[in-house]
Amino acid sequence: MIGLGGVGQRHVRNLRTLLGDDADLIAYRVRRLPQVLTPELSIAPDADVETRYGVRSFSDLDAALAEKPDLAFIANPSSMHVEAATACALAGCDLFIEKPLSDSTAGLDALIALVEERRLVAMVGYQLRFHPGVAALFELVRSGVLGRLLSVRATVGEYLPNWHRYEDYRAMYAARAELGGGVILSQIHEFDYLGWIFGTPSRLFALGGHWSDLEVDVEDTASILMQCTYAGRPLPVHLLQDYLQRPPSRSCEVVGDRGKAVLDLADLSLTMWDAEGTATVQRFDGLERNQLFLDEVGHFLRCVTTRERPRVDLRAGRESLRTALAVKEALRTGEIVVLDREAVPRAG
Repeated sequence: MIGLGGVGQRHVRNLRTLLGDDADLIAYRVRRLPQVLTPELSIAPDADVETRYGVRSFSDLDAALAEKPDLAFIANPSSMHVEAATACALAGCDLFIEKPLSDSTAGLDALIALVEERRLVAMVGYQLRFHPGVAALFELVRSGVLGRLLSVRATVGEYLPNWHRYEDYRAMYAARAELGGGVILSQIHEFDYLGWIFGTPSRLFALGGHWSDLEVDVEDTASILMQCTYAGRPLPVHLLQDYLQRPPSRSCEVVGDRGKAVLDLADLSLTMWDAEGTATVQRFDGLERNQLFLDEVGHFLRCVTTRERPRVDLRAGRESLRTALAVKEALRTGEIVVLDREAVPRAG
């Protein structure tokens, strides 16, 4: 384990659930905060994280890798992912890397080449790929029941100080530029699932920045228009990201010439209206958020055993990162950005 913050501890709990107490867990830690975080992200009283989960810790990465671990979970700040993952890959570890893959493309191609040369299993932690609602929207769009797609509108917004109640939001990675923060990278899940369903954009434009009174040095709002290609036709995809919405909002609306679908991830529902305006609702009541993390780690462990390609490999993680970095460039320049790769279309 590299990083034992909120998501690192979540992975430790889930690994204990999936592998039991016999699994030998070690951690490379820098800050070495002792606090145990509950699944609700509050601090458990009178508990030490290493004792609670039976984790041996190291303050030197080379010393930890000398233990010859089989797997490495990279859950430190985004700007440090590639360096840590490369060291672990050189030591022969299969890799689970939290999203985003990095905060730049520096070193990514070399990491991917190393992983592929050594035939390592490497996965990026996009747990929304394991959400039944997202999967249902993917299948609905692919079925063609909505007709020709005309537009997509997605939103993700949540008040940043409410993310981690156990810490000052101003110290979080999401609030700090040097750690790879900002709403664009911190909420990169949307670029992943939108690209998976509708194809990667060929060009985009964005407005946004630090528009609130939050004490951060990163953008807290981004309104993005992307041109994707679906079934051989241009498809406009709009995404709104922010650190401000209360209550939280997360949804995706898809409009076709024969119907409309709205996935509401906060309400755990997928609603489809046909050409006559008749609504059909599919609900996902009872879905616990942690189940998505359990499912993604379970998938990763199965891929390690079978040596199969993970659902979200490093190349897929690089594509969503490149889209996010293009959005940052659009904010910086105020210009339309043409992505430096051939768009990946969806056949429909």
